[in-house]
Amino acid sequence: MTDFIKKITPNAKDDILAGITVSLAMIPEVVAFAFVAQIDPLVALSGAFIIGLITAIFGGRPGLISGAAGAVAVIFVAMISEGHTKGMLFDSPVDNMGYFYLLACVILMGVIQVLAGVFKIGKFVRLIPHSVMMGFVNGLAIVIFWAQVKMFSHKSLEVSAEGVKNYVSTFMQGTELYIMLGFVALTMAIIWLLPKLTTKLPASLTAILVTTFIVIFSGLEVSTVGSYIIEGGGTGLKGEFPTPNLELWQNLPINLDTFTFILPFAFLAASVGLIESLMTMNLVDELTETRGNGNKECVAQGAGNILSGLFGGTGGCGMIGQTVININAGGRGRLSGIIMAVTLLSFILFTDKLIEQVPIAALIGVMFMMVIETFAWSSFRILKKIPKSDAFVLIIVSAVTVIFDLAIAVFVGVIISALVFAWENAKKIRARKRFREDGTKVYEIWGPLFFGSISAFNEKFDVKTDPEQVEIDFVEARISDHSGIEAISALVEKYQAANKKITLKHLSKDCKVLLQKASPNFKDVILEDIDDPRYHLAANPEDFPKPLGEYKF
Repeated sequence: MTDFIKKITPNAKDDILAGITVSLAMIPEVVAFAFVAQIDPLVALSGAFIIGLITAIFGGRPGLISGAAGAVAVIFVAMISEGHTKGMLFDSPVDNMGYFYLLACVILMGVIQVLAGVFKIGKFVRLIPHSVMMGFVNGLAIVIFWAQVKMFSHKSLEVSAEGVKNYVSTFMQGTELYIMLGFVALTMAIIWLLPKLTTKLPASLTAILVTTFIVIFSGLEVSTVGSYIIEGGGTGLKGEFPTPNLELWQNLPINLDTFTFILPFAFLAASVGLIESLMTMNLVDELTETRGNGNKECVAQGAGNILSGLFGGTGGCGMIGQTVININAGGRGRLSGIIMAVTLLSFILFTDKLIEQVPIAALIGVMFMMVIETFAWSSFRILKKIPKSDAFVLIIVSAVTVIFDLAIAVFVGVIISALVFAWENAKKIRARKRFREDGTKVYEIWGPLFFGSISAFNEKFDVKTDPEQVEIDFVEARISDHSGIEAISALVEKYQAANKKITLKHLSKDCKVLLQKASPNFKDVILEDIDDPRYHLAANPEDFPKPLGEYKF
C-alpha cells in the first residue's frame, strides 16, 4: 500500500489541482451525454465517477481521464428506445425497460473489453498510422468545438400528441449572447495570460473561479450548470452514493432474447470505447514522452464499465478533451484521475448548489482553449510535404470523425493506409534474369511476395519460351503470406506440366515446410543446404591463416 501511495503522489499538488479542474469540465459533457442517450443525468454522473475512479487506479496510462463519453452515448440511443418498446410488450409491462437493458449492455460491454485486454488486443493500436492519429486529433477537436457552439442555446422539452418527447434548441440572441461571449472571452484570456505571470496557479481552475465569482456578485442572468441540467429535464445535481442496482435483476429477463438484443450494441460500444481510450492513451504518450500499457488499460476500462452497470451507471471510455485539460493543468499521475472522480462525487453529494452556479460560459472557455491546444495546426504546414496518400488519409479521417464517428474514422483510416501500403509494396517485386553457361535460366527475385504482388510476380515468368532448366532464387525476396506460397506452388506446377525442370533456392524454413506439406514433389524442387551469398565470413578461427585482427573486411 505504501508503494502504491508513493507511486501516485510524486506530483501531488499539480495532480490535485488538475483533478479538480477536470471534474468541473467533466460535468457539462457528462450531462450532454445523458441528453444524447435520453437518460437521467445522475445515471451518467454516477457512471463517470465509477469508471473514472477504477481506470485512474488500475489503468495502464496515468494522466488519462475516463468517464461517460458522448462517443459511446450515440450507440445506446437506439437500444434504449427499442428497449422501452420491448418492455411494454411483456406480459407484465415494465416502465423504463430501456434503462435496464442499458445497464445489462454496459456490463456486457465491460466483459468484452476485459477479454480484449486479457488477449492483448490493445497492442494493435500501434498499427494505427501517424496520419490517422493526426486526422483523429483534428476531427475530434472540431467535434468538441462544435459541441461547445451548441451550448449557446436553450433547450426546451416538447411532447407530441402521441407522447413522444423531443428537445428543441433555440440559439441565444441579443444581450444574452453578448454576455455569454464576453465571459467565454474572459475565461480564455485568463487561461492564456495567467501562465505568463505565474505558474503556481492552475490557469483553468482560476479562470472558472474568477468567472463564477463575477457572475454571482454581479447578479447577471446567465446560463449555469444548474439551469443547463434543468433545461434538459433533470432536477439538479443532488444524488446519492452509488449502490448496487437490485431492480436490474428484478426487471431484466435473463434469457437468450436479452443476450441477442444487447450483444450487437455491447460489441460496438466496447469497440468504440477501446479505440477512443487507446487513441487518447497514444496522445498522452506523445504529450508526456512516456509509454502506457494498452492491454492494462483495456482491462481497467472493462472493469470500470462492469461496476458502473452493476451500480446503475452508464458506460464510458477515455475522454480526450478532459485528458488534454488534465495534462495541460499539470496532471501526470494517477492521483489526478482519482481526485477528479472523488471531486465529481463530492459535487453530486455535498456541493451541488455551489457547482450549479458555475456559468456554462466558463466551461465553454476552458473547452475552447483545449480545442486550440488539441488541434494539430502543424498538419496544415506539412500537407504538401508528406506523401499524397498520407495527406488524403489525414483529411478523410478528420472528415469522417466529424460527420460520423471516431471508431468509423479510425477503421477507415487504417484500411486506406493498409491498402496504400499493400499497393506500394506490390510494385516493389522485381526479377533479375540471367543465363548460366549450361543454359539454365536464373530468376533472382527481389521484394516482398504477398497477395498484392502475386500478379506482378507471375508476369515475370515465361513458361513457354523458357529453357529446359529454370532456377528461381529467393535470396532477396520475402514470402509474406499464404497467397505467396500458393503463387510459388502454382508456378512450379506450370513448369512441371511443360516438362521443364525447376529448382527453388533460398526459401525460408516456414515456406519450405508449407510447400512440402502441399506436395511431396517439392522435396526434389527445393535446393537444401545452399549458402547465402551475402554472408561468406567463416565462423571458425582455424579457417584463417593469420589472426582475425590483421584482416580488413
